[in-house]
Amino acid sequence: MSATRHLPPGYVIVHPNRALRSSHVAKAVVVAVLLLSVAVILAITLGGWNRLDGMTPVSFAWCLVYAVIAFYVWRWARGLLPIAATLAMLLLVPAVVALSGIDGTTWSERAGAGYGQVHTLFGGSFSPHLLSLLTILLIPIQLALIAVCVQAFMQNWNIELEVPGSEVTGSGVPGSGVPGSGVPGSGVKGARPGGRARPIASAPARGARRR
Repeated sequence: MSATRHLPPGYVIVHPNRALRSSHVAKAVVVAVLLLSVAVILAITLGGWNRLDGMTPVSFAWCLVYAVIAFYVWRWARGLLPIAATLAMLLLVPAVVALSGIDGTTWSERAGAGYGQVHTLFGGSFSPHLLSLLTILLIPIQLALIAVCVQAFMQNWNIELEVPGSEVTGSGVPGSGVPGSGVPGSGVKGARPGGRARPIASAPARGARRR
């Protein structure tokens, strides 16, 4: 049974860290790298269709998971960032194996004499050199995804605070800041750089007396 949150009259819940420009940039970068990963994986999957030996369902599943994570990260789902970073680490393994040829022939070697053509899903031929280049690009893209996910996770998008609704200004969207949150230009009256915000659990109700 989920607990019901009871707010003091006139108070609203805000997410001060989501108002930071750095948080918006980090979120956009994470989503962009996830979607770029989807594009590269799809290009490799469709381009090397007849040479992937049953890995196509895994590739499509990976693309679907990345796309779903990108959708929810755009909606500030901080909890999915470690999952995205973990998947990026796992994807590095087959990418490195494919380039090194540990388990067989590399894409570049398939361009030589004696190897059959690489066919796409739609029946046309695809350059093995281009597939090799895409596989090489996949490695730094996944490393970048790991880095930006870690950076975004450290921004604590999930922090919630209770503030009087009258103190929220600016765009009028809850979550733009709180007094004393230390967020310059947070959109809340009385915000002080260097101040300290009180977490939701310790925020006293209005009119509470000190003893």
